[in-house]
Parts: sequence; structure tokens; C-alpha cells
Amino acid sequence: MEQVPLAHLLILSSALFFLGIYGFFTRRNMITMLMSVELILNSVNINFIAFNKYLFPNQLEGIFFTLFIIAVAAAEVSLAIAIIINLFRKFNTVDVEEVDTMKF
Repeated sequence: MEQVPLAHLLILSSALFFLGIYGFFTRRNMITMLMSVELILNSVNINFIAFNKYLFPNQLEGIFFTLFIIAVAAAEVSLAIAIIINLFRKFNTVDVEEVDTMKF
């Protein structure tokens, strides 16, 4: 079975990273911004797995870092969704430009 070259994985990771950056800076919807952050984190995960596979094939450090990032991303998503739901209940929108205060 052929292995995927490292260059292909890095190109995929770079594309995901820049799509996430573009989505984060151009969108005003909080949910879309949250999905863009997840794209950025997934591109980092691809880099960790790719470099672990090609530089240290018998070690698992890259996989452990990836699992840690997935756990942190899951906690971040749950917190962000809770904040977005509370903001939607108060302002009836999830647009960043219209939500200008965090006071209760």
C-alpha cells in the first residue's frame, strides 16, 4: 500500500488553515466563526499526525497532542455554544456586529 506523501498532507493542512482564517475574518455570524476555528484546529491536528508519521514513525507524541487538542476543542465548542445561546436569547441574533455588550 502506498503512503501519502508529506507534501500532500502539508498542502491539505495549509488549505484548511487558510480557509479557517478567511472564514474567521470575513464572517460575522458567531457559529460560522466557531466552525472556522475548528477548521484551524483540524489543520494543526493533520500537521501533528503527518510529522509524527514521517519523523518518528514508532512514537506516539503527535497522536497524544492531537487527542489533547480534540479534547480542548470539544470543551471550547461546548462553552462557545452556551455563550452563543445566551446571546441569542438576549439579542435575538448571533451577528457579531449587533451584539455590542456583554452586560446582563
